[in-house]
Amino acid sequence: MKNRTNTRWLTQLALLVAVLLVMNYTPLGYLQVGPLSMSLLTIPVAIGAMTLGPVAGAILGGVFGTTSFVSALRTPSVMSAAMLQASPVGTFITCFVARVLVGLCAGWVYIGIKKLLPKNTKLCCAVGAVATPLLNTFWFMLSLCVFFFNTEYVQSLCATFGTTNPFLFVCAFVGVQALIEAVGCGIVATLVTVPLLKFLKINCRGRPAKTRAPAVFVMIRVFEIKECPSAKGR
Repeated sequence: MKNRTNTRWLTQLALLVAVLLVMNYTPLGYLQVGPLSMSLLTIPVAIGAMTLGPVAGAILGGVFGTTSFVSALRTPSVMSAAMLQASPVGTFITCFVARVLVGLCAGWVYIGIKKLLPKNTKLCCAVGAVATPLLNTFWFMLSLCVFFFNTEYVQSLCATFGTTNPFLFVCAFVGVQALIEAVGCGIVATLVTVPLLKFLKINCRGRPAKTRAPAVFVMIRVFEIKECPSAKGR
């Protein structure tokens, strides 16, 4: 039974990694807004963290972070170029480690709210979905301030915003973007996760799913037919 569960978990995780990579290498993944890149990759991270748990969220966050760091190396923006010049290690932590923490914490948030509201799946999914991009902003900006706040580039941004306070700098720099990401990810991830949880729960019992799920996740059923107990004899 443990091997069967692991197979299902890995299959679902692999599909979400594939979705994340497709988004990353198409215009679906990022929207360039000034010096920042508004990311939509928190959507599959949120879905994975809520449906598969914190470990899966951390793995998806790691994939997200890897693509971010590789992008900074291959086609650096003005901001990432300044970060790499100041501290390559700090850049890696900001791009990769921060995103691993995003997925991990998103899974914990969902588990926590699920324990408080066990019968309200929709609200739990909404909270988890909104928390993911907010956590992404929090960990990214925390790392940015820790490693790069005193650099010439960030100080020039502070001068532009007319503040020397790190908190006010964060609010001015990503405040509106964070809200937009939270709303976008919250809507999409919730609309996907709620039916997906029902779909996976029904199908792992060998019963026909009455809830529609996104087409890409229907593929999960193909890999799980031999894993789930048969409905015959029930």
